[in-house]
Amino acid sequence: MHITKKLASAHAENRPTYSFEYFPPKTAQGVQNLYDRMDRMHGFGPAFVDITWGAGGRMSNLTCEMVKVAQSAYGLETCMHLTCTDMAVSKIDSALEEAYKAGCTNILALRGDPPREKEKWEQGDGVAFRYARDLIKYIKKKYGSHFDIGIAGYPEGCDEETDADAHIPYLKEKVDAGGTFIVTQMCYDADIFISWVKQCRAAGIPESVPIIPGIMPIQTYDSFVRRASWTQCKIPPDWLEKLEPVKADDARVRQVGKDLITDFCRRLLDSGATMHLHFYTMNLAASTQMVLEELQMTPASDSHNPDLKPLPWRQSLGLNRRDENVRPIFWRNRKQSYVARTQDWDEFPNGRWGDSRSPAFGSLDAYGIGLKGTNEANRKLWGSPSNVQEIADLFVGYMQGKVQSLPWSESPISGEADVLRNDLIDLNSRGLLTINSQPAVDGAKSTHATYGWGPKNGYVYQKAYLEILVHPSLLPTLMGRMKDKPEMTYYAVNNSGELQTNVPGSSGPNAVTWGVFPGKEIVQPTIVETVSFLAWRDEFYHLGQEWSKCYDDGSESRRLIREITESWYLVNIVDNDFRSQRGIFPLFEGLHVDGVTVTGHGQTNGHANGNANANGHGEKQLPDRSVTSDSKSNPPETNGVPDKNNAVNGADVTTNGHTEAKM
Repeated sequence: MHITKKLASAHAENRPTYSFEYFPPKTAQGVQNLYDRMDRMHGFGPAFVDITWGAGGRMSNLTCEMVKVAQSAYGLETCMHLTCTDMAVSKIDSALEEAYKAGCTNILALRGDPPREKEKWEQGDGVAFRYARDLIKYIKKKYGSHFDIGIAGYPEGCDEETDADAHIPYLKEKVDAGGTFIVTQMCYDADIFISWVKQCRAAGIPESVPIIPGIMPIQTYDSFVRRASWTQCKIPPDWLEKLEPVKADDARVRQVGKDLITDFCRRLLDSGATMHLHFYTMNLAASTQMVLEELQMTPASDSHNPDLKPLPWRQSLGLNRRDENVRPIFWRNRKQSYVARTQDWDEFPNGRWGDSRSPAFGSLDAYGIGLKGTNEANRKLWGSPSNVQEIADLFVGYMQGKVQSLPWSESPISGEADVLRNDLIDLNSRGLLTINSQPAVDGAKSTHATYGWGPKNGYVYQKAYLEILVHPSLLPTLMGRMKDKPEMTYYAVNNSGELQTNVPGSSGPNAVTWGVFPGKEIVQPTIVETVSFLAWRDEFYHLGQEWSKCYDDGSESRRLIREITESWYLVNIVDNDFRSQRGIFPLFEGLHVDGVTVTGHGQTNGHANGNANANGHGEKQLPDRSVTSDSKSNPPETNGVPDKNNAVNGADVTTNGHTEAKM
């Protein structure tokens, strides 16, 4: 969506807005860490984010890649910087095409700084554009109105040869060429900015073109002074008077700086010169968050902003994906992976998945499918488990919020799980490893702080859902109990593709989340469905293998994790009675895995046998831990589509012999 349209909509409601700027890090791990930070900072409520472009396009490939990932995988409205200094037309064409394909609709068109080895800008051979206005005209000629084009403004002058007043005619030329919003060089003097905006309007720059102040929060005293000097930005004398006494204490500097920046922002907003604040974050969150909280501009816990949560999952903003309105629940903790595996779909399913029920999910070797982080970082995060007890303890730690992620969950456990937390801890403490879950919700208001989504004055519903990794010796007992629960539906599959389910082959997708809103059809954004579950199965066991490879070949940790991922069953259960709060958990009473110490949990008759039948007694021994010959020689089918062309050990057949491909 165009930035100007987003801002106009919010400002018409007298709601100020803000945005964040990031720069491409120099390392792969730094890039991934920044994605995580950008994802978290989305919760602060920015109208958009932008990604910078190095002088001469030195980071251009990474900028394009980050714009693509931010738009498509993380659903962040993104503006891409694009400079024309020392840039061949072919490179500019490539960048614009990448932005277009990524679904990006906003470009900040800049002349750019000269390369570091040059003191002043010179037009080189093969470089087509001398000024930013030339780049703007080129973008308009090639892409029409697809891109909202931002331009740079300089309230204190562009350089030694062009002061603030002399810059305004050039700014007007850029607006006339097609610039639609202005982002200024960093500024700390409110009087200077307010006066300059008035001069811009008097020169004919219309009110419909937002003039957005660039604001850099104060992190440390030295960096603040250095950057202000580098940009020739005036620092008000009273700012230095307040910062000088605490300049050696970074924490105090941030506190004093927060008050100074907050007062500066309030003056700009109160003056009417702007209703939007643009923060140069320097890829950091704390100082920007402190300012926004002091301004009381971050969303309150009980506030409702449909721009932040129009659906229960973050929408992709990739090309042709903005109307996507339904996803399988299996990827709720791995949204980037889901987008990567479906990015080549020609069209996305409607609210009932229509004719798209047998899509070809992408391969597992695409970027974003595997584990994050290095092997060393993952070992530090998850330890080196050598027995099932330590695996169970790891999962319990995640449920308690002590472990920040798991191989199958990229983020900390969410607040939605609070009502299930004790039950989840209980299951994991018995070696029943929970992967995904959601509680039942019977008509929560769409403005609910935890469960709410969509437009105001609506109601949302959820069926209880649990996805869990189950030892094969416990599966017969669990399946037997399911027979007495007609309101429950389940799928169980192992690494070899052996599928068990009580869902008829002719059944369609099962909506597990839906919303009812005034003047709209019922929205069903989250489903459980056979084909997508089999595709998730591929990815799930692939991630397990990736986890095992974090440890040395021959180590106990690698052997243990490989055994679990090669023999245990991935089971998902839906309680279709959405009024039932705990219907799923009694199915596991009395069950636990051998080798896990049970302390008052999970026993129905005092027997603590890991192979419990329905009465709590168990007769079967655990299978040998060694890898079977079948699992070595027959890898699982890899596209998730049960079409009888890639069956492995019955991957396309349920336990009663009926093919699942006939839908």
